[in-house]
Amino acid sequence: MQTTLITNDAVVFGILLGIIYFTFYTSSLQNRFWQKFYLFFPSILICYFIPGLLNSFNIISGENSKLYDVASKYLLPACLVYFTINIDFQALRRLGPKAIIVFLAGSLGVMVGGPVALWIVKTISPETVAGETWRGLATIAGSWIGGSANQTALKEVFNPSAEIFSQAIAVDVLTAELWLALLLFGVSKASQIDKWMGADTSAVDEIREKIEREYANNQRNPNFTDLLLILFIGFGTTALAHACADAIVPFISENYPNLKKFSLTSSSFWVISLVTLFGLILSQTRARNIERVGASKFGSIFLFILIATIGTKMNILAAIEKPQLFLVGIIWMFFHASFTLIAAYFTKAPYFFTAVGSQANVGGAASASVVAAAFHPSLASVGVLLAILGYALGTYLGYLTGLMMQWVMIN
Repeated sequence: MQTTLITNDAVVFGILLGIIYFTFYTSSLQNRFWQKFYLFFPSILICYFIPGLLNSFNIISGENSKLYDVASKYLLPACLVYFTINIDFQALRRLGPKAIIVFLAGSLGVMVGGPVALWIVKTISPETVAGETWRGLATIAGSWIGGSANQTALKEVFNPSAEIFSQAIAVDVLTAELWLALLLFGVSKASQIDKWMGADTSAVDEIREKIEREYANNQRNPNFTDLLLILFIGFGTTALAHACADAIVPFISENYPNLKKFSLTSSSFWVISLVTLFGLILSQTRARNIERVGASKFGSIFLFILIATIGTKMNILAAIEKPQLFLVGIIWMFFHASFTLIAAYFTKAPYFFTAVGSQANVGGAASASVVAAAFHPSLASVGVLLAILGYALGTYLGYLTGLMMQWVMIN
């Protein structure tokens, strides 16, 4: 039995924060080497991969560490609150129906594509998706409709093994990055694509001007009271969700035990579902003003701490043991892309909405804002806005997709 070099969680936590800081510091540099490096290896992959290497070579032990348990129980729910509380339904309406239709078509493509891709690969190569591989793949639905926070939420719901989840992460990130590269290539051809589609691009210019004005008027630096309020709303909502889950789970387990197959006896399912619901409710109150002082930045910090702790449970060697699993990802992404492009064609939506709407699903706020900024820097917030809608829907729609994938495997 091999001995783990570092067993103190306080030391491990410091190392993980160092990895996150180093990743974001270097990704912000204008150095040509780092720009090219992060073009091929996105920050989120590095924050999974390096802790995974440390675990794989027994420098740390994710199995014996308590860091993931703490992060998933406290930081993940708060993170979801910070992401969903910022949703602005009025701003979404101002984007117009085309942006929303294209975005939702992309979400539908993920929901349809997952079970169909799983069925196709199951028919061609049953051993590729044998056993409980579907549990790991189901988490990709959360990632490709919302983001990494939704994927982690579904990990808590479907509970795949560390090996299966490692394989799912590899399929998720590499397939999504390939699609991102194709979308960014299309940005340079946007005018030709819009002309071919007969798209009206005037809405994009109007949105850009409104966003520039609103951003200038609403942002301010937080004071000490603001920071305490951000923490109170995030962890207070988390506490309420846990309290509700503690009452709901025993009731369902005792009276409706058959609902276990739908994960309705899982405390994690109810905590995740409730904090998302509470975040949406709070978005319609004055509490949403915490975003003006940077609530989503707290959410991003918590998310990457969570991602790093998940990485400590990864076995990098196991993640590349089944390359044929990428066939599921490729077929799945084909459905998402097809649904998105068909919706854009019939609504005459500009390529901007097509690319940003797709990445708001598949890539989350970071990738969506990158694609939007490729059109114009001030449009980055449009990507974030649509991505927030993805965060709100990702866990629920991803859960339904996971149930359909489970049905495919047992029939």
